[in-house]
Amino acid sequence: MERTMEGMSMGDMHGWLPIRTWRRDGEWRLDWCWFGEQRLTRPFFRDDVDLSLRLPFNQAFRRETTMDALLDWQVASPGVAPGAFIYHASRCGSTLMAQMLAGLERNIVLSEPPPLDNLLRAHFVDPAMQDQQPHWIRALLSAYGQRRLGNEERLLIKLDAWNVFEAPLMHALYPETPRIFLYRDPLEIVVSQLRQPGMHRVPGLLGPSALDFAGMDAQAMAPLEFTCRLIGRILEQGLALCRQLGCVPVNYSELPEALWGRLAPIFHLVDTDAPRLRDIAAFDAKQPAMWFSADSQRKRDEAGEEVRAAVERWARGPYEGLEQLRRLERTLHTNV
Repeated sequence: MERTMEGMSMGDMHGWLPIRTWRRDGEWRLDWCWFGEQRLTRPFFRDDVDLSLRLPFNQAFRRETTMDALLDWQVASPGVAPGAFIYHASRCGSTLMAQMLAGLERNIVLSEPPPLDNLLRAHFVDPAMQDQQPHWIRALLSAYGQRRLGNEERLLIKLDAWNVFEAPLMHALYPETPRIFLYRDPLEIVVSQLRQPGMHRVPGLLGPSALDFAGMDAQAMAPLEFTCRLIGRILEQGLALCRQLGCVPVNYSELPEALWGRLAPIFHLVDTDAPRLRDIAAFDAKQPAMWFSADSQRKRDEAGEEVRAAVERWARGPYEGLEQLRRLERTLHTNV
């Protein structure tokens, strides 16, 4: 029989992580799951949640609380502060990067946790919670940053692609935390999204977000136009973040070597980490049991003239801007 536990003493919180944020009767609430010492190592946070929910304990007991429990837990046990934020344009190596970083036991790696996305976009459905939003986000990341094994040093967060629009809020909350923006040739992203649509690529599926097209009927757009406009907007925002907030632009073509190369200082990596990172990079990030196979050329060959023209119209400009900025930064770094 499932038991719901509203009241939790702070001594009972160790090993529990938030897995869902939601509203009931106008009140924001949390669902928790017991992870114990299980590390977050799967391609996405939801995969780790699915694994933990299979435990008999989690099938028998469920913890549901108000957001106040999250704030109290932050005061009682502040977690490891975020060490880096990974923003991305989708299908451009962010899962690979998260998997490599999660392979180092000193890291806590969050890969697109739905509770964080829900809080970041909550003001679209509940404008009244905007005053509380920053406090809840801080408390949520404190809960994820708990040292459940005792040796954790850094909390690294890969956000959803559409969260690039919430980056200014994250920057205001954590102004000293480094951030990168991963991207790749938009032709390759578009081909991938047309072949296997992500949540944000299907009009209306994601829910309210900054990706909404003001004054335009996304449902009426052809899939190709919608996809190219979508990717173009994400790349535009990524370029703005790199120019204005110090995001480091990283092209998919630089991976995996860039992680233990020019990005090593951001993630506090040392030379002895490289062999482990190389081993992980040899496997497919989303299907770790399979060897990695490069597919950039295959995606480009698959694109017809109509796709190429649409990408040039709606997404090529910001990509070229990112490339110019990346080359400039690398030149400056080389000359230092």
